[in-house]
Amino acid sequence: MDDCPQQTPLFTFGVIADIQYADVDDGYNFARTRRRYYRSSLKLLRNARESWSDSAVKPEFILQLGDIIDGFNKGQDASDRALHTVLREFSSGPAELHHVWGNHEFYNFSRSALLRSRLNSSPHPGGGSSSSSSRGFGAQAPGSDIYAYSFRPYPGFTFVVLDAYDVSLLGRQESSEQYSQAMDLIKQNNTNEDLNCPPVSEGLQQRFTMFNGGFSKEQLDWLDSVLSSADDKQERVTLVSHLPVHPRSTEPMSLAWNYEQLLAVVQSHGSVVCFMAGHDHEGGYHQDTDTGVHHVTFQGVIETPPDSNAFATVSVYKDRMELKGRGRIADRLLRFPCLRS
Repeated sequence: MDDCPQQTPLFTFGVIADIQYADVDDGYNFARTRRRYYRSSLKLLRNARESWSDSAVKPEFILQLGDIIDGFNKGQDASDRALHTVLREFSSGPAELHHVWGNHEFYNFSRSALLRSRLNSSPHPGGGSSSSSSRGFGAQAPGSDIYAYSFRPYPGFTFVVLDAYDVSLLGRQESSEQYSQAMDLIKQNNTNEDLNCPPVSEGLQQRFTMFNGGFSKEQLDWLDSVLSSADDKQERVTLVSHLPVHPRSTEPMSLAWNYEQLLAVVQSHGSVVCFMAGHDHEGGYHQDTDTGVHHVTFQGVIETPPDSNAFATVSVYKDRMELKGRGRIADRLLRFPCLRS
């Protein structure tokens, strides 16, 4: 990033992904190839919070990219306690939080419970509108249980929090129409008895597992309208999701079910500059050659050794974002593509 002149950023924000805290001993991922540090994740969150609090330019907000606590908490009847522990650590931080929902949120809580919880960070959970923020769906779908919204931290910049488990078996009542539709979709692509087992050993078809999900037509239509408005205003838009959507920014097993449809919406607009995601604990990065959009998948705290770190601070300028990573997360210069009409 040395080729950029030193300037004062318009604003900064923090990013952290896949904390997955639980008061249990260390373990391993499902393939038993990577160690998971359940208790130590709280220490790494504290490192991030202290860094953001001590920084000369305080972040305007923090993006928490999902899987804030681990599914192990559910089996120990510790979900509420674990969530309180993590949110208490966040609460002494310097900025407001924007929470994304991942699969582990749904292992611990139902969708209806999450909508009533402190993990619902939409600007106006009860409806309404604001000149600086717009509640996802708002008047377009009153009473909708899709967790997606946009906010504008600075003139000319919009962030959109997406619900990557809008179409999913997780968090839905088995008697619901949404559950039936998700089951039909996954059964068309995965014939295993255990739907957490990928249908194939290689290739993009691996994404059709129960721990992934997708975006409904309702949500995609709403996103399309948000981006059309941003295009008209020549805004810069960053999309935020737990699941990655570009095959070259993650391993196939971590992709959203209908990533192609989400990418098609992005490609039809010129305002999107970045897509930020978690879920793949190894992280990844790709810049789409067709659109110039940066797809950044952040390494997970849960698989980061206690003597390292996994968080980032992003400084936003008129023509770029400068991502300063700590520990496992690399520094990146994210130049904005030219605005497309």
